[in-house]
Amino acid sequence: MEDLKRGDIKSFLETVYIETGERKTLATFDQVIEAPNWTRDGKLIYNSGGHLYSFDLEMNESTFLDSGFATSCNNDHVLSPDETYIGISHHTHEDRQSRIYILPREGGHPLLITPLGPSYLHGWSPDGRELAYCAERNGQYNIYTIPAIGGVEKQLTHTPGLDDGPEYSPDGRHIWFNSTRTGLMQLWRMNPDGREQTQMTFEDSHNWFPHVSPDGQHVVYIAYQKGDVAPDDHPPNKEVELRLLPNCGGESRVLVKLFGGQGTINVNSWSPDSKQLAFVRYEFC
Repeated sequence: MEDLKRGDIKSFLETVYIETGERKTLATFDQVIEAPNWTRDGKLIYNSGGHLYSFDLEMNESTFLDSGFATSCNNDHVLSPDETYIGISHHTHEDRQSRIYILPREGGHPLLITPLGPSYLHGWSPDGRELAYCAERNGQYNIYTIPAIGGVEKQLTHTPGLDDGPEYSPDGRHIWFNSTRTGLMQLWRMNPDGREQTQMTFEDSHNWFPHVSPDGQHVVYIAYQKGDVAPDDHPPNKEVELRLLPNCGGESRVLVKLFGGQGTINVNSWSPDSKQLAFVRYEFC
């Protein structure tokens, strides 16, 4: 969730080419912005102050995206495969717990998908039929899926510890996620039905939020230094790294070092051609 008590912070919306490491600052904001989704028509959808905005990459300007009564949106928002809808995680006014809604991408009335909270959206299946999310049920956070039109949720993970950040691979064969089940937060993947849960990183760091490139070749994630944070925490205002991992696993490489953390890359922000990545870094004023 967006942390509104970070002090005086500037946000820098940036991109980086994964082959060359060349970075570009697109815009600077005098408030916290988070979690850009890159669209096929050249927009970056991000959240700030509980609302959603669309940044036009050609015009270099932001416009407000009307989400109706959902005015407490956090940084867990995902586009549908055809980009006609956006799924959001909104903290309901009744109990302040995050629940998942969908609405037209250009704005409109939100439709409730998960009556139970807290629920945090991270993935939309390539066929458009399922949503994947992290949810707390009976005091334990696990990975769940639910039909994109609503229905009965299905629990996929049952291991003690935090499981978070579920995201489908573009071919629909896997759901990637992060888990503390080994003591450190590491990346895992599993079949969409929850079977064959396989550890994919074995690094001496806390690794969060795997995002698979549209061409299926790479996975980018954010890494916190071991000892700097608890395994199950992903706070803002930390020195972190964005790392790049082959989709089949293996050795990662550092793509970007920055001051960030929470809000930097909570959702998939790959460019449609898989050549660039959008992210947010921060500075104290």
